[in-house]
Amino acid sequence: MRTISRKATLGGLALIGTSVLVLSGCAAAPETDGGNGGAEAIDFLPCIVSDAGGFDDKSFNQLSYEGLVKAADELGVEFKKVESDVETDYEPNVTSLVDQGCDLIVAVGFALADATVASAKANADVEYLIIDDAADTDFDGTTDAENIKPLLYDTAQAAFLAGYAAADTTKTGIVGTFGGMNFPTVSIFMDGFAQGVDYYNEAKGASVQVLGWDRAKQDGSFTGGFSAGTEAQNIAQGLIDQNVDVLLPVGGPIYQSAAAAIRDSGREIALIGTDADVFDTDPTVADLLLTSIRKGMDISTYEAVLSAGKGTFDTAAYVGTLDNEGVSIADFHDWSSKVKPELAGELDTLKADIISGKVKVESYLAG
Repeated sequence: MRTISRKATLGGLALIGTSVLVLSGCAAAPETDGGNGGAEAIDFLPCIVSDAGGFDDKSFNQLSYEGLVKAADELGVEFKKVESDVETDYEPNVTSLVDQGCDLIVAVGFALADATVASAKANADVEYLIIDDAADTDFDGTTDAENIKPLLYDTAQAAFLAGYAAADTTKTGIVGTFGGMNFPTVSIFMDGFAQGVDYYNEAKGASVQVLGWDRAKQDGSFTGGFSAGTEAQNIAQGLIDQNVDVLLPVGGPIYQSAAAAIRDSGREIALIGTDADVFDTDPTVADLLLTSIRKGMDISTYEAVLSAGKGTFDTAAYVGTLDNEGVSIADFHDWSSKVKPELAGELDTLKADIISGKVKVESYLAG
């Protein structure tokens, strides 16, 4: 199993700054699409640039794109989109959107933080949304430009519920997780998941183990990237070989490699999805899914773009939580008959306790 040190990958991370230039994506010229929505035309051009996965990644980029499309349609305006292919595409892709007169640019992912901050500082008349990053590239605890609105998601809260569900579902008493790279937007899932298992153990007097993440060291098993492939499948297989029967892969399409390892094992192993409800976005793995840890990126992007189009753009950071429904877990779907009948009710109670503060979930976004 390949392990990458949090210290080595994050260095001087402070507060909620999470900008890193690591992901890659697919470079293409910006495209114009449109919505007329039947509404009276307004002078507003929203635009969006993807990170590695592209807008059909069935997850992160796709949800953000869908939110922008819905808002553009409701506003009755056209929009522009551009996908990135490699790290060096980020800055020119953002610049190309500025040059085409975009009023609002949505940058999808922490990998675009540096390019977004640089563009925002140079173009005070353009508004920016950045998904899953605080745009705090100097790590001083504040967003680096006044025209950037960060959209953040405290997925530790939803992952806590998924960890509890995993601990209640496992038959071997061993659950596992692994990620793409050890960045806060990845490890927040893994750490919340482990906290949920710990809570279950305390509440039930159980001893379910978590492999792939060490809360004390804040480090674990990582592929070194965010693509499906041999490395991800090998890590998944390594966890399965240690008797894991619930598996949480965090990092875009690496879940596809985990699914392949599960099928190769011939065992009944539950998969947990991330970002979207993967049961809906990728039916090829639907039968494997216990649940998914969702970020409401489509909804928050939609609402922010709509506000910008109506002239009420607010740059205050948005943090999705269980309380505001910015994060959640999906239904059990095909696994409904395999989980204990009382589990859904226990999760409802636990969710309420997290929202009320009775149960504390630690994360870099908490509070």
